[in-house]
This record gives sequence, structure tokens and C-alpha cells, in this order.
Amino acid sequence: MKRYGGVTVTETLGSTMGALDAIKIQCPYCGETIKVLIDCSISHQSYIEDCQVCCRPINLDISADPDGDLAVFVSNENE
Repeated sequence: MKRYGGVTVTETLGSTMGALDAIKIQCPYCGETIKVLIDCSISHQSYIEDCQVCCRPINLDISADPDGDLAVFVSNENE
């Protein structure tokens, strides 16, 4: 089972292309639910992805433990 911290996840869509998981998160700016792809083959990653609705930059900080459980933290650029 996957767990996600610090972010509203409405649905786990499962593997889409190899080690990528698609999840739905809530944009910290406009509140819209958007889908982002997570590369599960990397144990820790931080990157910025623009909201598909309001185009503002969303900071994503993602960690995976040895069992493959993910922790996804989403913040705006001022946090």
C-alpha cells in the first residue's frame, strides 16, 4: 500500500509506463485537482512541475522506502 504525506491525493492511477505512477494531487495555488507522474525507480527526488490549470510552479518532494512506499509532499514556491 502506498502512503502520501502532506498532499491531498484523490486517486492512485497505477503504473502507466514502466516505473511511472500517475497520482492526482491538489494544486496549492488554485485548488484544482491535477494528475502528475511519479518516477518510482528513484528513491528520492525533488522537482518543480507547473500546474496544468493555473500554470504556477508546484514543488514536489518525493521519497520511496525500500518496500516501494511513497511519501509525496507538495508545496508552493513560498513554502
